[in-house]
Amino acid sequence: MPPAKNRQNIGLFLTVTALFAVVTGCTSMGQMGSDDGGPPPQIARAAAAPSGSSSMDPGAAVQSAQTGSSMVLVSEATPLAAGAPQQYTVQDGDTLWDIAATFMRDPWYWPEVWYVNPQVENPHLIYPGDVLAMVTIDGRQRITNVTAATYRVSPSVRVTPLSESIVSIPHEKISSFLSKGLIIEKDQVVNLPYILAIRGDHMMASAGNEIYIRGGRPSPNGTRFIVVHIGDELRDPDNNDVIGYEGIYVGEGSQSRGGDPATIALTDTTREALVGDRLLPESIDLPLNFFPKVPDIDIEGRIISVVDGVTLIGSYQVVVLNRGARNGLAPGDVLSVFQSGMVVRDRYANGSLTGTGGFGGGQKVTLPEEQAGTIMIFKVYDRIGYGLVMEATSDIHVLDTVRNPS
Repeated sequence: MPPAKNRQNIGLFLTVTALFAVVTGCTSMGQMGSDDGGPPPQIARAAAAPSGSSSMDPGAAVQSAQTGSSMVLVSEATPLAAGAPQQYTVQDGDTLWDIAATFMRDPWYWPEVWYVNPQVENPHLIYPGDVLAMVTIDGRQRITNVTAATYRVSPSVRVTPLSESIVSIPHEKISSFLSKGLIIEKDQVVNLPYILAIRGDHMMASAGNEIYIRGGRPSPNGTRFIVVHIGDELRDPDNNDVIGYEGIYVGEGSQSRGGDPATIALTDTTREALVGDRLLPESIDLPLNFFPKVPDIDIEGRIISVVDGVTLIGSYQVVVLNRGARNGLAPGDVLSVFQSGMVVRDRYANGSLTGTGGFGGGQKVTLPEEQAGTIMIFKVYDRIGYGLVMEATSDIHVLDTVRNPS
């Protein structure tokens, strides 16, 4: 019988590169199947992701099982995907969204059918080589990691980077956009370091020049920064409040000398860096381990920007919403996008058979809005949220409405 991977987190989960121990063993627990074909209750005790939690918290399911807290009830109508497999082996390059879509028609219901073994440390983490299977528990179909649930632990230990676990969405799809443009919150701008002067008394700087910066938190030498020019205001279409600014990508550099002011050596630029431009850390903290889920509360908002500035938005593009943490939005939340209906003129109203209303005449009628796609939130600030377009069934535009999937 092959060894199973029963992993124990030895880090404090402070960064996605923390190390954790994976306890493996090869001592069989004997017959694991129950009368209905699923694992016995003591092994397959369900602990769905707690309501209100969007992260793949390694201790959430264990705590829920130990405290006896109620589980999320699964709707009998939760639909499976056409041709959903009974068993699936996780592959390198898979994402949690892809896996959820393999089993389910609506991937955002994944937390309601995902069952974990409460005896396994980090039960929410999934790794390449793990076997996920459809089982029946209490008369309902569930998905569980049978690799983690089938074998007893032994004291052998190996250390594996936490980053090897399956993430919810592909990091490269996000970083490729965020490295070239950002939306900066209104309150965030004033706290960012800024270019005070350019060495050599130049008016502008480019790759190869050094700049002097002030503000922000002290950073060690070697810290890399993205330089952005503060662009147009970003206003909330609901109340016209300024909630942020476009951050126009200028270039990158690394700190060569600390102090006040500190010195940055520019290594790459796409436009001239100017006095007053702001700096952001090159690495953006992106929580990639979370369950796709329906928001805990009703959310309705608008797309206010697309990161790379295109007019028509398609799959795997990053959009910015006018909703954030203060509105209850959280990483992992899935929202449907709706196109606003066009306004047309009805020249056949009032019984006309020939459309005699003429050009520009007739009654104005707003057509129904149409669903255009699905986005998943991966980063939230107080008043804005970043989402990745997971699927686009038609063109998506700035100012389109987003709300909970129905």
